[in-house]
Amino acid sequence: MQGAKPRLSLARIVEMNVGFFGLQFSFGLQQANMGPIYGFLGADEATMPLLWLAGPMTGLLVQPIVGALSDRTSSRLGRRTPYFLVGAIICSLALFAMPYSPALWVAASLLWLLDAGNNVTMEPYRAYVSDRLAPDQRPTGFLTQSAFTGLAQTLSYLAPTLLTAFVGKDVIDSNGIPVIVRIAFVIGAILSISTIVWSIWRVPELPLDADEKAALAARPLSVGSALGDIGQALREMPRPMRQLAVAMLCQWYAMFVYWQYIAFAVGRSLYRTADPQSAAFREATLTAQQMGAFYNLVAFIAALALIPLVRRLGARSVHAFCLAASGAAMLLIPTASSPLMLFVLMIGIGIGWAGMMGNTYVMLADTITPERTGIYMGIFNMFIVIPMLIETLTMPIIYQPLLGGDPRHALILGGVLMVIGAVATLFVQCGARPVTLRPAVAGSAGV
Repeated sequence: MQGAKPRLSLARIVEMNVGFFGLQFSFGLQQANMGPIYGFLGADEATMPLLWLAGPMTGLLVQPIVGALSDRTSSRLGRRTPYFLVGAIICSLALFAMPYSPALWVAASLLWLLDAGNNVTMEPYRAYVSDRLAPDQRPTGFLTQSAFTGLAQTLSYLAPTLLTAFVGKDVIDSNGIPVIVRIAFVIGAILSISTIVWSIWRVPELPLDADEKAALAARPLSVGSALGDIGQALREMPRPMRQLAVAMLCQWYAMFVYWQYIAFAVGRSLYRTADPQSAAFREATLTAQQMGAFYNLVAFIAALALIPLVRRLGARSVHAFCLAASGAAMLLIPTASSPLMLFVLMIGIGIGWAGMMGNTYVMLADTITPERTGIYMGIFNMFIVIPMLIETLTMPIIYQPLLGGDPRHALILGGVLMVIGAVATLFVQCGARPVTLRPAVAGSAGV
């Protein structure tokens, strides 16, 4: 994989990312439904973020180790594929069981299992794209992933609403969770495993050459060696990657706030309710899910539109614009007096989400070496999960005294952080406007 890599057609790039559709459908179900599920099961708004610890903690612990292990793995299936399959199986089992949770602690425990499965899959998948594509095709690969994120999460957010055509929205199981949510999670469980299998069947990994096999044989696979690799990679982290940390802190703290509190904010502003057991809150939940579906549809379209923009303007300036659009939307959500205005604001959220899922990885891929792709993709995920962990631990402290116990104020905080993240992005020393778009640039990037 050190030499020239075979170029893939757009159709093959799309096929290699189909598995990302299933992975992101799972994430979308989690983002859209875990807050309401916790509410249905009796969670308190102020301390609810603590129930979301699974995502940042499993990401912090699992992804760097799995990324490092996948760099050292050599199997008949490839370096990354074994991790895709194991993660997808774990994810499918957790998705199937989640809506049957009889109590809050069961749902929280299953979220740990679900996030562990997602995290086992995530960074090896991103490394697989970087491994498989020539440098000048990576923007297309990562922004195609971003497009699949938008499409998958559009459908996952919209799934409960679509299912109301067949099942009443007020039909609930004995644990208080609507039946439409249960069916949506079963669909997600099926997609999680089937799409991963499709991608690895249609676009298998490139075989290792003799030199790469010899290098892997000299570096035995173990958790100890993986931890050593992580420590060394942290010490030798490229400067642009370090600079991205500030923008990532702001954008992911803000987005975690949004996912946790948007349904509660809509309940306050449009449905005049703070009671998760009420019919009005179920209406607010469906509205928030429809908003989520719309912003993810916008993200799907925006990700495709960003491909030529990034090639022309560079990922850095495009990403700063994306974060600014998302920040402006979050700041205005609490002022929205109608569903129509909320849906208009989702355009900004969607543009920001497309940038977050694509641009940062375009910037990262050009700063790291091929033999460390997996480990640096895993470490880069720490720039996502540490902000989530900080948010999870700080929101219960500031929710009442600083935000007045109002989820709408939490969204304003998120908007301010998004704007700060946009400014911080402009100071990152990678992803600038390309000097030339001629093939010589692509050929010079042997990384």
